[in-house]
Amino acid sequence: MTATTAPLADRFVEVVNAGDADAFIAMFAEGGFVDDWGRAFVGPDAVRRWSDDEFIGAHGRMTDIHVTEEAGSFAVGAMWTSERHTGPSRFVLRPEGDRLRSLTITAA
Repeated sequence: MTATTAPLADRFVEVVNAGDADAFIAMFAEGGFVDDWGRAFVGPDAVRRWSDDEFIGAHGRMTDIHVTEEAGSFAVGAMWTSERHTGPSRFVLRPEGDRLRSLTITAA
C-alpha cells in the first residue's frame, strides 16, 4: 500500500463501520459513483439513496479486513454483514486524489 491509498482505505472502513452516511458521501470526488454488482449509482444523490437503502442505512459493517493494491486502485476484502447481505465481499476503491472516483462491490 502507498502512503496515498492507505489513509483512504482506512477512512473508508472507519466511515462505513461508524455508520456515517454524510462522511461516506463526502468521500466521493465530483462525478464519483458506486457499482454494486453491476448496478451503477452516479453522483451524490444516487449514491446516498443507494447507501441509505443497501449500505450504511442497512447497518452494514466490515470485519476480517484486508487491503491490497491493484493497478491504480485498491481492494478491501472483508466479511460484510448488513440487513441486506451477509458474506465475504470485495470493495474496489479507485482514488482520485484524496477522494474516491468509484467504489465497485463484488463477491470476494
